Amino acid sequence: MLDFKKNDIMKNLKKYIVYSMLIGSLASCDDELDLKPISEETAASAYATGPQIQAALTGVYESFQSSDYYIWDRVIYQDVRSDNYYAGGDNPEIFQFDRVEVTPTNSRVYGMWGNVYNAISKANVVLENAPLVEERITEEEREHIMGQAYFLRAYHYFTLVKNFGGVPLYLEFINSPDPSVTRLPRASQDEVYAQILADLEEAVIRLPDDYGDDASENKARATKGAANALLAKVYAQMPTPDYAEVVAHADAVINSSAGYSLLSNYAELFSGNNYNNSESILEIQFLGGDEGNWAPQMHLPPSISGDSWRKFVTPSVDLVDAFDAEGDQIRKNATILFENVTWIDEYWGNSPNSSVPFAYKWKNASAWASADNEYLLRLADIMLLKAEALNVLGQTAQAEQIVNTIRDRAELDPLTQEQTSSQSAMRDAILKERRLELAQEAKRWDDLIRYDRAIEVMNNVDDVDLSTGQSVNYNVTEKDLLLPIPQDEIDRNPNLEQNPGY
Repeated sequence: MLDFKKNDIMKNLKKYIVYSMLIGSLASCDDELDLKPISEETAASAYATGPQIQAALTGVYESFQSSDYYIWDRVIYQDVRSDNYYAGGDNPEIFQFDRVEVTPTNSRVYGMWGNVYNAISKANVVLENAPLVEERITEEEREHIMGQAYFLRAYHYFTLVKNFGGVPLYLEFINSPDPSVTRLPRASQDEVYAQILADLEEAVIRLPDDYGDDASENKARATKGAANALLAKVYAQMPTPDYAEVVAHADAVINSSAGYSLLSNYAELFSGNNYNNSESILEIQFLGGDEGNWAPQMHLPPSISGDSWRKFVTPSVDLVDAFDAEGDQIRKNATILFENVTWIDEYWGNSPNSSVPFAYKWKNASAWASADNEYLLRLADIMLLKAEALNVLGQTAQAEQIVNTIRDRAELDPLTQEQTSSQSAMRDAILKERRLELAQEAKRWDDLIRYDRAIEVMNNVDDVDLSTGQSVNYNVTEKDLLLPIPQDEIDRNPNLEQNPGY
């Protein structure tokens, strides 16, 4: 990274990480936290040189690798909470997501809030200090560092606003315990989206298309392509979408000099041997061993994981039926693996040795230390978003071409005349295509919200609990479209208002 070896950066990070943990997430710290011993002079001297501010930036990226939310819970928030996967396992708080009955005291929601605000706090440190650094830094390096920090702050606020609606906007590093500074009220949803767009526009200006020839570096760090991809997603997801902007930013990715292109073989995306490929725009990087990914161990079957306990994130009957109805064996086999198990599964078999499907997009458990990366942004997602926007803009034929390109890779026939006969039919076809293409990649709940289909879809899922023989009534209402603000945060910050219905 900017001519510094990773090991050197990690050494420089030690003091930084301790420091950032002390001041980390103001939204999750104790009211009595005393910040006075950490003086402004200490903060300034910690980031006086290029290597030091680069180490601080590395600390922002580290939040992807250390946060339970980004490692694993985002799949729970998006796929388990939707019609794609069941909770599996034995965790009552994950069962809440499965049944769409999340409570304000759910510790996974509290942990996610704190993890994400901690990452925002670290990004603010970089944005405030990078302009002041004078030693051992070029102007190009400074611009790249700031561009990445703007991107990362935007990414994290996008995570928050999608899940909670309006949230407090902390745009400066907090070095005061004054409640007027630390206990901000919720900004409106529109205000948060406006800030995300502003940060991403700053990122696009400053970021390069690539950092050279090292693919692992180009996919590990935010680039102009990543910023444009996120802009496309933001313009599509915001309460009043701007579909012309979705197309413009998707085209900026598709036509980028970074050379993004679909892999010819869908399965190679998830084999564990082809990360940082041409289709990838941004990935969470895991090296294995001490820097490994523990999430695959939670999903994979005993034949791969080497253990015998019931696994989490079980593909749903509805998802398997969707693959089968489409005859989509290529993406199904890359996404799901069936195996006989000794435990009882309430949706797939209420007797031992039933065949149960497993989440399979990560293939290597490696004893809690997998080197499997996680895609945050990849080209097929952005292409389908462009198709979605083109269809809304009345360019259904062009949207059809894009969807058929995605289908062709999966060796599926082109969309039928019935599927493309109207904007409404095409819209449904695109939503289905996204489901099959992006299952287990933490996209489904966002898609259902964006299509205004979450309540309809979830209340029409035909799940039967085999342990009781009764149909499952998800009973999703308007309240459930957003998560509750964590109760612990409301207790600490009386200026926070709970979402309606909780």
